[in-house]
Amino acid sequence: MTDLFGQREAAAPLAEQLRPHELKDVVGQPHLLGPGKPLRLAFESGKLHSMILWGPPGTGKTTLARLMARAFDAEFIALSAVLSGVKDIREAIERAQAVLQQSGRHTILFVDEVHRFNKSQQDAFLPYVEQGLVTFIGATTENPSFEVNSALLSRAQVYVLTALSEDELAALFKRAEHFALQGLNFADDARRLLIEYSDGDARRLLNFLEQIKTAATTEGIAEIGAEYVHNALSRAQRRFDKGGDEYFDQISALHKSLRGSNPDATLYWMCRMLDGGADPRYIARRLIRASVEDIGLADPRALRVALDASETYERLGSPEGELALAQAALYLACAPKSNAAYLAYNKTRSFIGGDKSRRVPEHLRNAPTRLMKDLGFGRDYRYAHDDPEAYAAGENYLPEGIPEIKFYKPVMRGFESKISERLTHLRELDRQAKKKSK
Repeated sequence: MTDLFGQREAAAPLAEQLRPHELKDVVGQPHLLGPGKPLRLAFESGKLHSMILWGPPGTGKTTLARLMARAFDAEFIALSAVLSGVKDIREAIERAQAVLQQSGRHTILFVDEVHRFNKSQQDAFLPYVEQGLVTFIGATTENPSFEVNSALLSRAQVYVLTALSEDELAALFKRAEHFALQGLNFADDARRLLIEYSDGDARRLLNFLEQIKTAATTEGIAEIGAEYVHNALSRAQRRFDKGGDEYFDQISALHKSLRGSNPDATLYWMCRMLDGGADPRYIARRLIRASVEDIGLADPRALRVALDASETYERLGSPEGELALAQAALYLACAPKSNAAYLAYNKTRSFIGGDKSRRVPEHLRNAPTRLMKDLGFGRDYRYAHDDPEAYAAGENYLPEGIPEIKFYKPVMRGFESKISERLTHLRELDRQAKKKSK
């Protein structure tokens, strides 16, 4: 069977049959492949360099590596970090050396899922990359800053690939129709549904289309509508790679929506995470964290609401307990916001980390024995409840000689505005007490 770009075996999966043979046929990544863009220039330069292709599944990482080998007439050796070990790396290097000696051709060593290799496995590539024996191309769905060791990362240019847009998937859809789906008529609603299910993943779209073709051919159906798509495909979960960048990006979106007091966005991201298979207990922990980091004393009830939701989920489980988490998320999103406690804590820890060790003032020390009392421990301590308003105006509770510090600065929002007013009043009592003592 022949496609638009060359010969393919008919038995190969549709995604493989439609894999481009030329750079111009790649769908997506215009920020890298458009005129004057980095990867386009890399192809046109005539000079190979090591690189890491970072992006979601189905965005063309393997295709670009193969096209690079084709463009430079290089030997292409592919390894999967999921299946390969140091032995496979050694054999690949031996093959690259043999190819160089026999034909003078250079080798591109492509490692898929490179983040799954441990440090020693990644280090095994370094001497051969430095010698120029191989050009290393790694593909990863994970942030290489965290998953690829610095030595290898410093020798490779990182290119970030993005999920395909709906228009780009639509173009790929038309290409597949022309090549392999003759005799099938897709209604507009079916087309939109398949593109939505694909979630920016070209390979997923082509796999879906292949499943549809097989089912429709078996049943003798030519007209494909949305209902048929629903019945032919089990509902695919949206991409949510636990431990990967999508995971952390969605957590970030949830937290920032909550912090931004947008209840609709908060609920959207929480449900996206649940729909993608996130552990509701983890979401509960994030809500608890947000209640103290972003709401704090502006609404002290927020922490209790988050804790109650977590406890309710533990008792009810899914899906009933998820409603409690949704209720808590909405409450937190709508609550007044203050990070004053969060900032005060961090400032205090930072100050102590850079300060010397200071002695506790004697009047604040505990004096459970006679000797300690005779040494002056606890002497002159003022019991606050004995003073008006249960406040010992002018008393000092910090070590001697410490500079004047104000770690906690309450905001004028929610309950914290009341705290601010009270602290202002107490500071005025301190000022008056110090004035009288002079």
